[in-house]
Amino acid sequence: MPVHWLVIVLSLGSALAFAISTNLKHSSAAQVPDVSLLRPGAVARFVAATLSHRLWLAGIVTDAIGLSLQVLALHLGALAVVQPLLISGLLFSLLLRRRQGRPVTGAEVRWALVLTGCLIGFLALAGTNPGGGGDEGPDRLPAVVAAAAGVVLALACLVLAHRRRPAADAAALIGVAVGVVYAATAALLKGLTDRAVHGPLVALTSWQLYTVVVVGAIGLFLSQLAFQAGPLTASLPAIATVDPLLSIVVGVLVYDEHIHRGPWSGFGLVALLALLGVAVIQLGKVDTEKPAVERISG
Repeated sequence: MPVHWLVIVLSLGSALAFAISTNLKHSSAAQVPDVSLLRPGAVARFVAATLSHRLWLAGIVTDAIGLSLQVLALHLGALAVVQPLLISGLLFSLLLRRRQGRPVTGAEVRWALVLTGCLIGFLALAGTNPGGGGDEGPDRLPAVVAAAAGVVLALACLVLAHRRRPAADAAALIGVAVGVVYAATAALLKGLTDRAVHGPLVALTSWQLYTVVVVGAIGLFLSQLAFQAGPLTASLPAIATVDPLLSIVVGVLVYDEHIHRGPWSGFGLVALLALLGVAVIQLGKVDTEKPAVERISG
């Protein structure tokens, strides 16, 4: 079944909102007191300044818009399509950098074109059904197995990251764990939206609602750990690659989303996903220095 145009629009809109939010938060972080030494007074000033900073508040509002669009896309479309489309946020980040007057290299433009081509090719070949299990919900046994495997993988990455000396290696390992948590959050959101259509009471009494809050909070915490552990060029590619790839696996195994079969389409999808991963890694090597705004001394 072809991917519905509305799912594509909602997913791209969500990716754009998340990219704008990240940009706003990075700009806000450059204009609040330094908290690098983690002294109680500095932390307090940092938190107070951040919570009242207009750019940070605008980022939170934009985050809410992005999440709302993602939830709608997950309800109407397939998990295996929506999450890969969110990778387009890297393209929007490049456009935002250019609009702010920050340089975009020729290599970044070329990899951006490769990423765009991969996403278009993926949509053409992936034709998944958006039913996602219907009234019966996700398949329980595959869901339990996937959840257990995800917990083991995330914990293993965190343990290995704690033992790794190079900062980049530690950040990449934590980034893998973040990608696992993000994929789990998206799967839970899809299950929650499928239940919400039966009424608000059903959604409020579902275990998915409270689980997604806990898992989402864990994801936020781990992402901060990844960003503090090493350069963003190490953690961001890991997150942006693991999240969509695991989402495809979960969509197929848990939500019965059927991807086009056949030797040629299967080979094409594997090749596109591999090239997509390479493009994400290359685009992740963007100059991640903070905006050229004078930092306030803490």
